[in-house]
Amino acid sequence: MPAGRAATPVLVKRNSGIYGYERALQRMGLYPVAGADEAGRGACAGPLVAAATILSDAKSQQIAGLKDSKLLTALQRERLYAAITEKAIAWSVVCIEPGECDALGMHVANVMALRMALCRLEVPPTYVLTDGFSVDGLGTPGLAVWKGDQVVACVAAASIIAKVTRDRIMCELDQQYPEYEFAEHKGYCTPLHQEKLDAYGPSATHRMRFINVSRTTRVDVSRSTGVDVSRTARVDSL
Repeated sequence: MPAGRAATPVLVKRNSGIYGYERALQRMGLYPVAGADEAGRGACAGPLVAAATILSDAKSQQIAGLKDSKLLTALQRERLYAAITEKAIAWSVVCIEPGECDALGMHVANVMALRMALCRLEVPPTYVLTDGFSVDGLGTPGLAVWKGDQVVACVAAASIIAKVTRDRIMCELDQQYPEYEFAEHKGYCTPLHQEKLDAYGPSATHRMRFINVSRTTRVDVSRSTGVDVSRTARVDSL
């Protein structure tokens, strides 16, 4: 569902390329256009990171190779990060810490992070495109685009900014908590990460509302007290 509505539908020509949405909106008099995306929503450790970008409409400033950050190698993401931060009209990034993610729940935290990133852009957008989730409370019309990070340039750029920023944070956390090997799995729920959770229990940067994390806490408490705490309060997870 769109966060707001333009006067007429957004018509994007098939095979118009990753800048097709921005060009279509510009033909309707809607410019600048901002894109927003997040990284780390499905991770059970580390922050949720959201970014927003506004890209130039000049052909000379278009950035080759933009696509969903998950489809790029780490080296490709770093190269594109440098190009985006150099050429973008405006960009911003925000982090929501694990404790706040737990307090809010991941969906609320996700929408809040996207909203904050968009509101922190130095250039106010005329229209907003987001990846999958509509963002309310902006006072700006917008559209949630399915797989937006694959088909919309400014959303793909935001996904890269968010992903690179979060990966760097997880590498820093790896230095702080080397036993979890965060640099390897970036806090996502991989077999390696679960092995470390089972061995060491959760750290201060884990999200306690994830069932796989809370389960290790209950196991630790049961071992130390002899009390069966398997029947605890409801725990949310993605």
